[in-house]
Amino acid sequence: MNIDVPDGKDPIEYVWGEMVPGIGPAAAGFSLAVYAHTTLGLREFEAARLRIAQINGCVFCLDWRTERDGERVEAEFADAVTDWRTTDRFDDRTRLAAEYAERYALDPHGLDEPFWERMSAHYAQREIVELSMSLGSWLAFGRLNHVLGLDTRCVLPSQR
Repeated sequence: MNIDVPDGKDPIEYVWGEMVPGIGPAAAGFSLAVYAHTTLGLREFEAARLRIAQINGCVFCLDWRTERDGERVEAEFADAVTDWRTTDRFDDRTRLAAEYAERYALDPHGLDEPFWERMSAHYAQREIVELSMSLGSWLAFGRLNHVLGLDTRCVLPSQR
């Protein structure tokens, strides 16, 4: 870890709660809201989330699989996300979610009119905003945990 955590303290709770009490709990609330209030389908949600995890290199995020009503994506799904351009496992929405995640993280200035036309053909504007906010959460907080060396210690509060 790149942050000193007092003995006996949970690294995530300490960094996200005690170190910056005016920011950390609010950030944690936003992070959890993305999971609790999403309206996106599980496959497109996970395609976007995993693509950000792959880019960030966040160990916890790479291992995590979102569960909804007892369902998770199949074990091979992460490999399909890596190969989002060519996989035959994705429908158009799922492929676009992975593409948007990659471009959002690596080339936000390259999101051109043809891309937005494709997005608008498959996603309602409300869904685009939701996906954009989710991407922002995963990019920021997954990267924060990775950079600070917390990603091997990270457990979502609801999973403790």
